[in-house]
Amino acid sequence: GSNVLKMSSGIQIKPKTAVQKSKTSSPLSCSPEPAIKPQPKPSDKLNPKTIDPFGAYSRPPSAFAAIYAKGGIPCRLVHGSVKHKLQWECLPETVPFDPLLVTLAEGLRETKHPYTFVSKEGFKELLMVEGATEKAIPLLPRLVPVLKAALAHSDDEVFGRGLDALVQLSAVVGPSLNDHLKHLLTNLSRRLMDKKFREKITVALQKLEQYGGKVS
Repeated sequence: GSNVLKMSSGIQIKPKTAVQKSKTSSPLSCSPEPAIKPQPKPSDKLNPKTIDPFGAYSRPPSAFAAIYAKGGIPCRLVHGSVKHKLQWECLPETVPFDPLLVTLAEGLRETKHPYTFVSKEGFKELLMVEGATEKAIPLLPRLVPVLKAALAHSDDEVFGRGLDALVQLSAVVGPSLNDHLKHLLTNLSRRLMDKKFREKITVALQKLEQYGGKVS
């Protein structure tokens, strides 16, 4: 009726031009089809008239984002006035490392909020639980390729998160990481030529040597 037309357009218009206006107005207005359905405010992502079927919204941007959307990550972001923090649905000590630690490592390559924070902080906090060493070592063959992908990423922030995660992992698993370092050093040496990362990478290499022992 006329009430539906007024709501969809957001302004007072004549009923006969409402359908035409809704096609050209802002994305916030509802198209005629969704207006008939039970949901009065469908997401813009689901509006077939406002998206390219082959665009970014036609599939999840990553495995991590898909898992996060389904509630597969047992922690969420809590916004603070000064800094954000994670709130776990259960104690991190009780969460299986396999596959969560690998999934969080995958999330390090995300570039959108809140995925960036959840993956970085979640990876860090999971490695801080008691018994993390025994739980993380068996996952190294799967973790190292994922961290390598983060270190090879063109985005500076993704690289930084990958480097931090590598050092955190090294501190936990110690010499067990040594056999895998050869797969990661190439990516570090490439960024070593970048002035803004030179000092950070140098410090990271020193820590890898410290945690890995003489063999490293």
